[in-house]
Amino acid sequence: MRVPAAQIARLWAVKLLCSLFNRRITMQTVLFHETIFGPIHSRRLGVSLGVNLMPNDGKICSFDCLYCEAGFNAQGQGTTGVPTRDQVKRALRKRLAEMQQAGDPLDVITFSGNGEPTLHPDFKNIVHDVINLRNQYYPEAKVSVLSNSTMLQRPHVAEALKMVDNNILKLDSAIPHTFRVINRPASTAVQPAGVVEDLKMFSGQCIVQTMFVRGTYNGVSFDNTTDAEVEALLYAYQQINPREVMIYSIDRATPAENLVHVGVEELERIASRLREAGLKVQVNA
Repeated sequence: MRVPAAQIARLWAVKLLCSLFNRRITMQTVLFHETIFGPIHSRRLGVSLGVNLMPNDGKICSFDCLYCEAGFNAQGQGTTGVPTRDQVKRALRKRLAEMQQAGDPLDVITFSGNGEPTLHPDFKNIVHDVINLRNQYYPEAKVSVLSNSTMLQRPHVAEALKMVDNNILKLDSAIPHTFRVINRPASTAVQPAGVVEDLKMFSGQCIVQTMFVRGTYNGVSFDNTTDAEVEALLYAYQQINPREVMIYSIDRATPAENLVHVGVEELERIASRLREAGLKVQVNA
């Protein structure tokens, strides 16, 4: 039985607030301290200007992934709050104008940053503004969203994601235990089967992104590169029918220790299996 989006949001909010009361800041944390950051070179997207819709001094996310470069959610939400639609629009316009005047290149404007961008209450309107500014300053650049796929049941989120050039949605495992260990969703209502069902609404449009990683955390071992894991992901990809699958592994410090980088040769072996099934695959080691 599908769980209503409003219920998932309430469960997520309650769990997040509980975690903040019991936080211990002992993890790797790399926060973006601006609403518009970069440009940086993305191994997946090229020269990317980032749009951070979360606080500049904290993190808000419906996942708490072991590998997240922004650290664990337990560090807290900070004090600045999320930027308003007008603040995002003004900051992006200023940065794009400066880049254009300097003759700087730009491949993509990417929603990412300190948590899950689709949690912003004005997400759809901000996407609309970003597309308009892109058209004005860098019409050849793409607009991308990196999302963990947990808010797709919200109509305004789904509508906004259908507007962008690169709708990049996470699915790290199709097996519930591994999904919970790696991604640590704030709500137990979020399960891979439900995520796959939600992703199917973007058939032929979305890019599914999978982080391949193995290791041990709190005494629990995990590995989403096994034959069983890859076969489960393959079946999920075939149901979703994405435009492309992006597979990659960690390349930065992570908040959890004992995570193992999966090398390019292993990723290419996984990619070969997916390509044999007719999927378009991009590998980033």
